[in-house]
Amino acid sequence: MMILEMVGVRNTSPSCNKSDSEYYFPNWIYEHYNQIGHMKGFSITIESEEIAKKMILVGLWCIQTNPGSRPSMSRVVDMLQCSIDDLEMPPKPTLFSS
Repeated sequence: MMILEMVGVRNTSPSCNKSDSEYYFPNWIYEHYNQIGHMKGFSITIESEEIAKKMILVGLWCIQTNPGSRPSMSRVVDMLQCSIDDLEMPPKPTLFSS
C-alpha cells in the first residue's frame, strides 16, 4: 500500500460517491490505472507517468491476497528496474481470499 501512496494518487484521487467504508483504494487504482497520466487533479507529469504506472503495478502485485502471488523483494527490485512493457497487470485486488 505504501508504494501506491508514494505515487501520490491516494491523496489527490477524485472523491468517490461511496462512503469511505465502501471505498477500497486498490480497487479504485486498479480500475483507473490506464488513466493515470490523463486524470485532472493528479500531480503526475508526462515524464513521470511511466514511473508512476510501474510503481502502481508493483504495488498491486505486492498486496495480492494470496501470499504465493506476491513477488519476493528481489523480484520487486527487478520489476522496478525493468521496462513497463515487461510488467504484467496483476489480478484485481480483493479484500478477502476465496
